[in-house]
Amino acid sequence: MYVEVIVGKAVGKGASRLTYFSSLPVEPGFIVEVPLMRGKAPAVVFKKVAQPNFKCKNITRILYSKPMPNHLLQIAEWMAEYYATPLSGVMGMILPTGVLKKRRSSGVSKETEQNRTDPSDERLALPTTHIPLNPAQKNALEDLQKRLGGTKLLFGVTGSGKTNIYLKEAARALSEQKSVVLLVPEIALTSQLVQVFKSTFGEIVTVIHSKQTEVERQKTFDSLLMAAGVKVVVGPRSALFAPLENLGLIIVDEEHESTYYQENTPKYSAVRVASKMAEICKCSCILGSATPTIEDFYLASKRDSLIILSEKAKKTAIKPKVQVIDFKNRDDFSKNRYFSNPLLKAISDNLENSRQTLIFHNRRGSSPLTICEDCGEELMCPNCFLPLTLHVDTYEMRCHTCGYNTKVPSNCPKCNGTSLIHKGFGTKLLENELTRLFKKARIKRFDADSKRGESLEEMYTEIRDGGIDILVGTQTLAKGLDLPLLSTVGVVQADAGLSLPDFAAEERVFQLITQVMGRVGRGHSAKAEVFIQTFRPEHPVLKFAISEDYLGFSEYLLRQRQASGFPPFKFVAKISATAKTETTTLRKIREAARKLSSDKRLLVSPPVPAFHERNSRGFTWEIVIRSSSRKAILEATSKLGANFYVSLDLPSLL
Repeated sequence: MYVEVIVGKAVGKGASRLTYFSSLPVEPGFIVEVPLMRGKAPAVVFKKVAQPNFKCKNITRILYSKPMPNHLLQIAEWMAEYYATPLSGVMGMILPTGVLKKRRSSGVSKETEQNRTDPSDERLALPTTHIPLNPAQKNALEDLQKRLGGTKLLFGVTGSGKTNIYLKEAARALSEQKSVVLLVPEIALTSQLVQVFKSTFGEIVTVIHSKQTEVERQKTFDSLLMAAGVKVVVGPRSALFAPLENLGLIIVDEEHESTYYQENTPKYSAVRVASKMAEICKCSCILGSATPTIEDFYLASKRDSLIILSEKAKKTAIKPKVQVIDFKNRDDFSKNRYFSNPLLKAISDNLENSRQTLIFHNRRGSSPLTICEDCGEELMCPNCFLPLTLHVDTYEMRCHTCGYNTKVPSNCPKCNGTSLIHKGFGTKLLENELTRLFKKARIKRFDADSKRGESLEEMYTEIRDGGIDILVGTQTLAKGLDLPLLSTVGVVQADAGLSLPDFAAEERVFQLITQVMGRVGRGHSAKAEVFIQTFRPEHPVLKFAISEDYLGFSEYLLRQRQASGFPPFKFVAKISATAKTETTTLRKIREAARKLSSDKRLLVSPPVPAFHERNSRGFTWEIVIRSSSRKAILEATSKLGANFYVSLDLPSLL
């Protein structure tokens, strides 16, 4: 028989589907190995075809005795078209990277057989009475269930108990013999949620995470593909492509998180793909967040798919007392330049009363700028031409973009002067400063520089039980944490990020401040206080966040977006050009702007330097185009050729 397959490996343009001969019967979805050029490649059978008028190579072997679920074939096709990306790249992402290594033709190992789930297993008769709901949660659940199928946004304030609603909906899907996918932005940020699902549903829960090796990922894929019965898969965006039969529910927790967008090719939004997958499977997709993206909130409101959960889950929950401290008022910083006097007093009180403090600053390292006082030279990364960050603990300069590192120089590389000074501060410096101020306190920093074995996920039990007095960190600490002994949050510089050249900068700051404030007042303690240190106390975004007024913030931001023509009112694409010389870069980007401006469906910005204007490849300039037609953007950008990099910034479109 002759079949058309989708190759899971980069091939020539437009050649993602190839025809092969199979001496054995195969069905759509079968994962096979095929000869490709001088090597071999994984592929998925797409459909049977008539014998072509050219000679075909033979399929080398069938890797699994069971086909991949049909919805994955459909979603791969849709993604290739929607994101204008090669189908082979999408399929290569769905298949495990080691799929060709040491395979059995049956695709079934002893371990896989042991992991099969009997559909008659008593665990699947899940007693939903063990998942308590308060009246507000019950109303939200009823509201969810009235809207059969489709994508729904569960907008619940921090501490409102969205997890119990997830559990109820998952239990309902499982009782109908349907599998469930729960997407989380990062396992480390949502370890509690993972634990709750595992303790509720037991062995049918499979966790996928970024620290798994290639072998572990492949074993997980094998187990899920060959398993009988239902499963619950928990993981980051890649968990969406788990080979599950009878998918009955998709949950996207913290749907606003940027980690749901894949930056490298194939680029995609896991939120958008989850919504489309639910449409294909005719099941529900629940997006949950206390600070949903403004696009999803707007679209859900328009389409009557918004469910609001505005009450805290626990009756003992309280609104935290918020104190805004102006950095410009130096009287409040007479004891320390980083921590205000009221915040230092709160930390001392907590240490005396065995309570915890969380210090949040969304910048890691010790100091982000190193400058020579004699000549003004700034130490920059030789690859990215961005400022190097000082890391005192390892005494090195590090680039947080490409990873370049070097020892701290004793002399200026330009003038050989010795007056190098370090400006600004990051989480490492704050940790050192707190250690100096509170010598007996148990202090721990959590950010992307945390060592193996010292991550938030790995130390969660110790933190929950009070083994750490002061937690210092970046956005790792802002989400998902529910600590019974935590009573104080200190935001060291709340306005950091407000001035970034990005239309979504204000939204991200609002989300972070709201999320980190939500770590206290969750019903464990009578004390809940937040200290907001800022240079801009009058900024409307900070005022909305401090008052926990998402609705007011959404109105403010939507007015701005509509006036300036950004999502959800327009589709946006960023076109960038890079060349060794700035002259060549300017010529290329101006040529692109001229071509695009001739299309009356597009609004084209003037060329401007990119945020990271210079790197080892040369200079980068960019233009932004906006349109009310997504199709118009794709048609126009497809004519630019390979000299330009196109980045689509589109709303998730529920």
